[in-house]
Amino acid sequence: MSSARVIETARGWLGTPYHDQASRKGIGCDCLGLARGVWRELIGPEPVKVPRYSRDWGEVGAREVLAEGLAAYMVPIPLAEIRPGAVVLFRMRESAIAKHCGILTDEGAFVHSYHSLGVIEEPLTDAWRRRITFAFLYPQQRDALRKTI
Repeated sequence: MSSARVIETARGWLGTPYHDQASRKGIGCDCLGLARGVWRELIGPEPVKVPRYSRDWGEVGAREVLAEGLAAYMVPIPLAEIRPGAVVLFRMRESAIAKHCGILTDEGAFVHSYHSLGVIEEPLTDAWRRRITFAFLYPQQRDALRKTI
C-alpha cells in the first residue's frame, strides 16, 4: 500500500471530534483511535481488541506498552527513516512512556487527534519532532517511497 493512500485515509478523518478511547470516523476518536481507524480502512478488521488505557501523558513505567503493541502488528522503522505515511509515537514528558501518536503527511506535517481540537493536521514543529520516539509503517507499506523527513 502506498504512503499516499495512508495519508489520504488519515486526512479523511480531519474534523472528527476528540473522544477518549473511541475510533469512529466523524463521530469521535483519540490519537490511537485514529491510527486504528486508518488500519480498518486500509487493511481490515483490527487483529486484537485494544484494552482500556489511561490518558495520562505523564505515565511512567518500565515498558513502552503502546510501542510494543504496535510493533506486534505494524512494521517498525528506525527514526532516521521516518517518512510520510508513517505512524509516529511521541513521548510527551521526558521521563514518561510514549503515549501519543500521529500519522506523518509530508515532510513537515502530521495528522493526529488532540484533546479539545479533535483530528487536525498541523506542522511537525521542532517541539513535536524532538518528542518522536518510535515509528511504524502499516503492513504492506514497507516498500513505499523512501523519502525521509
